[in-house]
Amino acid sequence: MITPSVPFTEELSELITRLVKQIPNEYRRQAMSDVVQTLLDGKSRKAEDVLGWNRHTVELGINEFRTGIRCISDVSARGKKKVEEDNPQLLRDIERILEPHSESDSHLRTTLLHNNITAKAVRNTLIEIGYSEGELPAERTFYDLLNRQGYRRRTVAKSKVQKKRND
Repeated sequence: MITPSVPFTEELSELITRLVKQIPNEYRRQAMSDVVQTLLDGKSRKAEDVLGWNRHTVELGINEFRTGIRCISDVSARGKKKVEEDNPQLLRDIERILEPHSESDSHLRTTLLHNNITAKAVRNTLIEIGYSEGELPAERTFYDLLNRQGYRRRTVAKSKVQKKRND
């Protein structure tokens, strides 16, 4: 057994790190805490220095090991919500603005709606309706929102008359 007073060699720390990485994610914190408690006197900061592990992850693993309760990470709840999820009324107002200016593909090959209004114009129209500058997202966000909703800023080309071929 390695005592904390004996320094870890680089080869030993690489071996331990490699072995722990092979353990499935749901059991990895437990393995990390077991290594830290056995070899590093339960000191998560030493694990950070010697093995390069995140000390908060190691502390969580030690607490899970101590209590017997496994913490579940809700990764999908992280991050910022999309504008349309956060403010459904805004989405309805945008659709109301774009409806008179939208046309479907002239050949009906796609379900995309083409319009001749820019994202900046939609944003400015919403400000005129009564939204404040601060509660609206940036112009680039409007561009992404319109793309997600299936609106593309293109003018629909009118059908061209086919020229008759003289053969």
